Amino acid sequence: MDKTILAGLLLLTGSAVANAATPATTVITVQADQPRQTISRHIYGHFAEHLGRCIYDGFWVDSNLNVEKDGRIRMDIVNALRNIDIPNLRWPGGCYADEYQWRDGIGDPATRPATVNSNWGGITEDNSFGTDEFMKLCDLLDCEPYISANMGTATSKDLRDWIEYLNYKGDSYLTGLRKENGHPEPYGVSFFGIGNESWGCGGHMTPEHYADEFRKYQGYARDYSGFKINKIACGPNATDYNWMEVCLKNIPHYMMWGISLHYYTIATGDWGKKGSSTQFGEDEYFGGIKNALFMETLLNNYSAIMDKYDPSRKIALVVDEWGIWTDVIPETNPGFLYQQNTMRDALIAASTLNIFNNYSFRVRMANLAQAINVLQSLVLTDKERMLLTPTYHIFKMYKVHHDASLLQSTVSTNDYKLGNESVPEVNVSASKDSNGKMHVSIVNVNPHKSIDTEVILNGLAAIGDISGEIVTSAAYTDYNSFDDTGKITITEFNDFKKKGNNTVSLNLPPLSVVTLEIQ
Repeated sequence: MDKTILAGLLLLTGSAVANAATPATTVITVQADQPRQTISRHIYGHFAEHLGRCIYDGFWVDSNLNVEKDGRIRMDIVNALRNIDIPNLRWPGGCYADEYQWRDGIGDPATRPATVNSNWGGITEDNSFGTDEFMKLCDLLDCEPYISANMGTATSKDLRDWIEYLNYKGDSYLTGLRKENGHPEPYGVSFFGIGNESWGCGGHMTPEHYADEFRKYQGYARDYSGFKINKIACGPNATDYNWMEVCLKNIPHYMMWGISLHYYTIATGDWGKKGSSTQFGEDEYFGGIKNALFMETLLNNYSAIMDKYDPSRKIALVVDEWGIWTDVIPETNPGFLYQQNTMRDALIAASTLNIFNNYSFRVRMANLAQAINVLQSLVLTDKERMLLTPTYHIFKMYKVHHDASLLQSTVSTNDYKLGNESVPEVNVSASKDSNGKMHVSIVNVNPHKSIDTEVILNGLAAIGDISGEIVTSAAYTDYNSFDDTGKITITEFNDFKKKGNNTVSLNLPPLSVVTLEIQ
């Protein structure tokens, strides 16, 4: 064969291989006729710690503040969270939980003792927001309470007494106190975390010691008056796989409903200098996305360990602290962890929720840190003013997945590259609700290009009506401010069309989250 022709053929072959490796169109395949496990609504939970302005000057405000209130509970925040169907709220911490003495927060607020919040800013707590106030907040939110119990500075008797106060319907000294405090009927709390970050601020324990302590404490977490306690053990931090292994080996499985995992996204990879929440370049944008997507590696590895000890998958993995953590806004109290919330954070939230949905065979509860004015918040406040962050709008968009059946999905996509590193441009999760409607949530993390995408719905004879929603913005540093509260929000998405009987083609703008509803 002529060498010129051979060279040309090799060139064409190489080009074909290159094109095959970098397809022009992203292809998402959804098994539309094979619904799997339920995506628990509790994956979409939230976290309210006594930290900064989350409780005080967040949920619980000065009686003179000119906003709608129920007592001192701020109702515009309550109404906003009700609009996203918040399923549960974790309280009082966090690190604060292992110093919190529940008796300090009941009874007449005027006589409650003042205490020091030594974890977060060294401020004085007047304890005006305590157990009964938290339970009223959960009632207003129509959500389940998730209480993090003190294992660090309280006894197993304190845990037993707290649960009796909350859940026992008979006559006792503690139920008498509850009645005096305005609640004759038991609250019926189900979710209790026993110890928080016991490997760190919760006691600096070894996993062996924690497992022994958990066995003792959980024995006093009694099921009063028919209210079953779902006991959640303190699991590992990030990649501490040994902690998980030791706990599962040393704690009988019937003693726990779930075990927790904490993982925060640090865009810089450096806890000492985490980077600005608003002033960052593409290197920190990419770092935030890459480190958030590491959640899938964690869930894959922890699921394998849990399957070894719990092959029937009865124990829930509870990711009860997650989100992006940046440096605080300049000139704010460094102990208050107040940060802004950008389009990057919305993409991180959506990508993480896609991962949780896809791992819902094991992940049955999760809590974004935190709800108001702290870390990756849903809501920010400034006196009477309030704004909803881009992350809030993701949770509102994704509520269609609550208690829906997972549909297995796969994605063939190019990589978004920066230097020598890369991440997939597109991630996805899909579900089918009780009315038979399918929802496919798709994230394009590439800041530079729109992506032609096909969604193939295997097993679907014909596509009916389609509608879409989108959250997007021009720059990954864009955010909602008190002067422009609607810069990033949910809008209608129409850039799609049917293709054949079972395929939808669409164009994903850069930096976008799209949810399609397909009937």
